Amino acid sequence: MKSGTKIWISAALLLTGGVALAYVLAGTPCGGDRQEMSWKRIYMDESRTGSEPVSADNVADAVGHFDGDVYVAPNGVRFTEGTAPAVAKLMYDVQPKMAYVKEVIGHSPEHLSRRGPESPLADMFVDELMRVVEKASGKKVHAGFVNFGGIRCDMPKGDVLLDDILSMFPFRNYACYVALKGSDLRAILERMARSGSLAAGGVRIVVKDRQLVSAVTADGKPIEDDKVYGVATISFLLNGGDDATIAKNALDLRTYDILMSDFMVDYVRRQTAEGKPVTYAVDGRVKVEE
Repeated sequence: MKSGTKIWISAALLLTGGVALAYVLAGTPCGGDRQEMSWKRIYMDESRTGSEPVSADNVADAVGHFDGDVYVAPNGVRFTEGTAPAVAKLMYDVQPKMAYVKEVIGHSPEHLSRRGPESPLADMFVDELMRVVEKASGKKVHAGFVNFGGIRCDMPKGDVLLDDILSMFPFRNYACYVALKGSDLRAILERMARSGSLAAGGVRIVVKDRQLVSAVTADGKPIEDDKVYGVATISFLLNGGDDATIAKNALDLRTYDILMSDFMVDYVRRQTAEGKPVTYAVDGRVKVEE
């Protein structure tokens, strides 16, 4: 870095599922008044902060405690001034009201990623959405679509709290049934191949150079342009969310009063009631060729 170069840094912290994400914006002059800006995303886990996910009985260990007006962080660092004590006080005081979300509702034997082009958590989400929509609509559901951006954090290894699922699916998006011609279903898959923002169920696709190479239904049959297919999705993706317009040219459209967080909580509880762990495996439904 050249001497005299000025740097502006702005950081934003998000706390979700027990993990803090820091988004750091750094800028440097690049001639005249023009500046270059870039964002860097940093995962901040307990190895950096000494904190850990909060359960119903570990509040002091997880978020620290107060010694009079002094905030003592989980790693033992003491804060007497600045914003740290004030922010910590807010987080500490709200914990009793959040105790209900610290209920253990399941157990995951492994960490489940949410990232594309295919991931265990996204496959679990879209497959359960298809099942829920098929039951609610009473109609055959051939395919399903969700967006990776709608899953805000990974499934942790170990105990799964209600808080974990609510953190994964915090948005008020509802389950929907859409009837589409095969030509419109293929258009969605082509857009999915270009953007990489959607996760799919009920179909198997091959993508190369962001282009759709092939697409078949789960039973291996080619998608027929004039055949009508039942599609499960969420309300966010109907008309522009993540640039998706799944409701475009819909022959039938139904939205159900079923939040995605609700049916995923139900799924985890059902797995636990049946003595099953909360786990999932990718099945190769999205293949990206080099």
